[in-house]
Amino acid sequence: MATIPAVFEQPSPSSPSLPALVPTIAIAHGDGIGPEIMDAALRVLEDAGAEFQAVPISVGEEVYRAGYSSGISDEAWDVLADADALFKGPITTPLGSGYKSLNVTLRKTLGLFANVRPCRSLAPSVSTLHPELDIVIVRENEEDLYAGIEHRQTHDVYQCLKLVSRPGCERIVRHAFEYAKANGRKKVTCFTKSNIMKLTDGLFQQVFTEIGEEYPEIEQDHMIIDIASARLAARPQDFDVIVTSNLYGDIVSDIAAELTGSVGLGASANIGERLSMFEAIHGSAPDIAGNGIANPSGLILAGVMMLTHLGQGKTAARIHNAWLRTIEDGLHPGDIYREGSSKERLGTEAFADAVIERLGSKPQTFTPVDYEDVAPIPDRAQETPAPRNRAQRKLEGIDVFVMSEADPETLARDLQVATAGLIPLQMITNRGVKVWPKGNPATFCTDHWRCRFQPQGHLSLNKPMIVEIQRRLAAAGIDFIKTEQLYSFDGEAGYSLGQGQ
Repeated sequence: MATIPAVFEQPSPSSPSLPALVPTIAIAHGDGIGPEIMDAALRVLEDAGAEFQAVPISVGEEVYRAGYSSGISDEAWDVLADADALFKGPITTPLGSGYKSLNVTLRKTLGLFANVRPCRSLAPSVSTLHPELDIVIVRENEEDLYAGIEHRQTHDVYQCLKLVSRPGCERIVRHAFEYAKANGRKKVTCFTKSNIMKLTDGLFQQVFTEIGEEYPEIEQDHMIIDIASARLAARPQDFDVIVTSNLYGDIVSDIAAELTGSVGLGASANIGERLSMFEAIHGSAPDIAGNGIANPSGLILAGVMMLTHLGQGKTAARIHNAWLRTIEDGLHPGDIYREGSSKERLGTEAFADAVIERLGSKPQTFTPVDYEDVAPIPDRAQETPAPRNRAQRKLEGIDVFVMSEADPETLARDLQVATAGLIPLQMITNRGVKVWPKGNPATFCTDHWRCRFQPQGHLSLNKPMIVEIQRRLAAAGIDFIKTEQLYSFDGEAGYSLGQGQ
């Protein structure tokens, strides 16, 4: 691992240069290009006068190979328990099903619920089709498909569970509005696919509408993710702050970063209640590791976000303005170097040197930044929600998922014979499409069937009846692989219809 600059070592008690309470930062150099760009970023922070105690931790590929499937050791967790922030280089996750993403593990374990990614064009210094782009994407960081709950259920079919909670939606939506308010942003746009996923994405949109009523001074809009992504690529100037769920946020933030000229310019903050993590948005790029050509800008700007978060806004602005002046002067790493518009192509260390040489300078064409007066974002996302009346929940049916090579008519007959006198079979779907009764012969089917049993009229349903259905199906040799109970909440269905139902 690369050496931590001496300025970041533990100060002596008599040291007059540092305040009494210096924040502790865990430093993870990462894999691939990570050590190179981390060393460059730390040199910039050192020369700018950043004040913190650095404690190195080992995470990533070598830790995976040492037998930690999560990519982080117990010793590193102990350091993070006492740290104020984590400054992290990019990580390589080994291929294979036995390894989990370290980034996802860190975000979920440490409660880093908000991923904040500013994206700003640097025209004319950096080539872009969208010189007016200046947006911030606030991405939910803990839920959605990134729960990573996956199963192979049949020979043909795999599933991934999308989990969305009301408290999770409330935290991220409120953080987006509070970020906009603290940073003088005028508009917040919500991206979902609520026209298809009416329960999960529908909840996200509903919470956005509810919380938005508390911020009447901020313009608000909702868009469906597909057209929203197209609009982002074509007219990014239409957006200001974007708030969205985990997977959508991951995708659109990379789109926005690329629109600025390179993902190598992108930085992100992962905000938690106690500790926050700061990193570049790009990967470890092992193909160029060791060549000294990687762009350290994303990690330098992540350092700027970290210092601002820690209350060292003056130093953060000093670094950011020097970085802007370097870009403005045409001194560019290879990923943004353009013949004719750039002045000089610089490697990793030379670019860091150029930024250091300009500390104290301000850009001439770009607007200088000033973080001294940036108001801290109130921690309203952590507020205890007001007590809610619990909805009246009623059991209305059961979906039984079956593996079978039979056709829909044969499967329906076998199910009805097995459960005769219990609860009627209402519907069979295959990959969500109704195939019984009155299915379309053109529908392609796999070996994975959802079989819905629901009482009609005044018949009621209880748990012992569900157990009896399962017992009878097992006795009949029907291979059911899981069940989902169907509930209504205050009379509103808490389950989706089949397509075509």
